Amino acid sequence: MDVIDFVEKALNIRTFYHKILAGNIVNAETPNYKEKEIDFQKELEKQLSGIKTFDIIEKTENEGISTLDGNTVNIESQIVKLNENSMLYSALVHLISKKFSIMRYIINEGRR
Repeated sequence: MDVIDFVEKALNIRTFYHKILAGNIVNAETPNYKEKEIDFQKELEKQLSGIKTFDIIEKTENEGISTLDGNTVNIESQIVKLNENSMLYSALVHLISKKFSIMRYIINEGRR
C-alpha cells in the first residue's frame, strides 16, 4: 500500500469522525442522547484490511458526571475533539499535497 492509499483511508475516517462529533455537539442538550465515538486506530486497521464499515461506540457514561436527562455528551470535550480532529485532517491534507507536489516535480523534470 502506498502513502496515497493510506492517507485517503485516514482522511475518510477523519471525515466520518467529524460528522460524529458534530452530531454529538448538536445533540448536547437532547434528553437521553448518548455520545458517539470511534476508535481511530481500529477503524484505520479495518479500512486498511478492506473493511468499509465503521463501528460506532455509544458512551453510556459521561466521565463520571451524571445528568438528570440521561444525556452523556460533554460539550467542552466534544469541541476539543473536533478541533483536534480538524488539525489532524489538515495535517493529512498537507501530507498528501506535498506528495503530489513531489510527483508533479518529478514528472516535470522528466520532460526536460
